[in-house]
Amino acid sequence: MEKTEKQKMLAGELYWAEDPELAAENKRASRLLRKYNSTTEEQQQQRQQILQELFGKIGQQVTVIPPFQCDYGSNIFAGDKLYLNYGCVILDCNTVRIGDNVLCAPYVQIYTAYHPTEPEIRLSGRELAAPINIGNNVWIGGNAIICPGVTIGDNTTIGAGSVVTKNIPENVIAAGNPCRVIRNLS
Repeated sequence: MEKTEKQKMLAGELYWAEDPELAAENKRASRLLRKYNSTTEEQQQQRQQILQELFGKIGQQVTVIPPFQCDYGSNIFAGDKLYLNYGCVILDCNTVRIGDNVLCAPYVQIYTAYHPTEPEIRLSGRELAAPINIGNNVWIGGNAIICPGVTIGDNTTIGAGSVVTKNIPENVIAAGNPCRVIRNLS
């Protein structure tokens, strides 16, 4: 049996993002995000309900400061005590797994989606996506970009403005473009 475009997307294979199933899921997420981003600070219970409907999994004591944007939401699996500050963007065309006690400063961008580098394939409209894993007790500084396929280990800090293109181990401080370990914590 041939894979659906969604199955291809989640398997890291070339897929067509304009597929009707994916377009419907993106529309669902857009509707929920519009509701979420129009809530006020007094509507915490409503915010939690929307996040529970939007995300694939959400832990306890999760705070997402609007505005927040994502592609589908259903591919985001968040642990307890997640804090996403203003302007966070998660392109969740593949899974994004976020551990417990993760802090993201303003304008952190988490991108599972990318395009083929070969022009003829890119011009076909097909895309790619690779999963991202963020461990427990991680702090990601403002304007950091987490690229497709990256894993960030437990107890790690990513400096502001970093572009994380490769895996970062646990128990380190890493920063820069490209992001690299600048200090071990253990």
